[in-house]
Amino acid sequence: MRAKLPLLSALVLGALSGVVATGCQSYDFEPVEPIAIAQTTVEETITALASKPNVMMLVDVSGSMTLPVNPSHPSCKVPDGSPNGGTTTCGGELPCPTATCPTRWTELQAAVPSFLTKTGKDVRFGLTTYPESKSDSGAEACNASTSLSIRKDLPTADDDTGLLAHANAIRDIVQGIPNAGTGRPVGGTPTSGSLRFVGELPSLQDANRKQFLILLTDGLPNCNVSNEYSGRENPAQCKCTIAGNLCATSTTYERRGCLDTNASVAAVSELKAKNITTIVIGFGAETASGEGPAVLQAMAAAGGFARSCTDDPTACGANDTCNAVTGLCGRSFYQAGNQAELADALERISKEVTNLEPCLIRLKGPQLPSDPKLIVVYVEGQRTVASDGTWELTPDGVRFNGATCERIKNSRPEAPVNIEIRAIRLR
Repeated sequence: MRAKLPLLSALVLGALSGVVATGCQSYDFEPVEPIAIAQTTVEETITALASKPNVMMLVDVSGSMTLPVNPSHPSCKVPDGSPNGGTTTCGGELPCPTATCPTRWTELQAAVPSFLTKTGKDVRFGLTTYPESKSDSGAEACNASTSLSIRKDLPTADDDTGLLAHANAIRDIVQGIPNAGTGRPVGGTPTSGSLRFVGELPSLQDANRKQFLILLTDGLPNCNVSNEYSGRENPAQCKCTIAGNLCATSTTYERRGCLDTNASVAAVSELKAKNITTIVIGFGAETASGEGPAVLQAMAAAGGFARSCTDDPTACGANDTCNAVTGLCGRSFYQAGNQAELADALERISKEVTNLEPCLIRLKGPQLPSDPKLIVVYVEGQRTVASDGTWELTPDGVRFNGATCERIKNSRPEAPVNIEIRAIRLR
């Protein structure tokens, strides 16, 4: 690749140079600020057959998912069974009247079907839930995902019809998990152990595909029996996630109840090392306040997925900012509080993970050159000049056309097309 660097240097010099004078003439020059130069290098190995990504959904089915989205709504108050006829907020063993008091789980059930149906033929979906436990009390409520938690593994098919049927089957599984009664969401939030379990799934070890894990959670990570902190041994370092501070008084929860940030971030980093990108969605009050935002931000940053606002400055939402220089949102994770916000997050994610345009290599914000002359494109190591039969620079990135696009579409894992794009941006 060294031979290509002088060419880029020449491009910069050509763009910056003015008229060169000869002879004995003298000139006065205005002092100028130094120009900062940033170079973007994007390398892609394109295999059209493998363009449909693997996306494993790791969905939190802990007991807090049965809590109401709006606890202050009058219809979310139900009898507490006391002799004086008192009321309490519904959830758990006191089912919410979901027609008037939707819960986090029913809102998720309302948002997910459209995402799966719209994206199903372009994505190889799988579904794993956590915790594994069927009990809402004791240590069993803290079990991380196991093979019993794989509700639907990634498919073996690649055709549109088969993938859509697979996605619709996952939709039906989600719809079949009740908000109340037997099989309802119960237990804690063993995030780190569940992430590590999913990371070892054989179906998610495909070097020929882009691979994603969507972590959809409404709670803070806990339930790690090997947590580095103990509520009894070092209570000042244990941030207890269990009501009543059981971390300090219960041998069962002295470690399981402590906030499990470091192990969860480490688990996401391990996934990234396996080329599995983690996308984090926080759903509910716990992930929007207190320790929640910092924990989810750390996991999302380690996961390698950045929320883009290049094409839409409003994409970051009212409580976040769009960095005009980087084209990225300040917060790396998605935060949703109801069905509409969750549906919007899933819609944005679907646009990021699908490859509906195999002949387009997207360049975002600072990746784009500041001048169309400051970009070079190599196809299989050969510099290719822009033309109707090769490529063009668009606001979305480099779009290949004509014979080059057909070459990309006809690529296969055993016959990939290697693309390299080098662009310079003057700041």
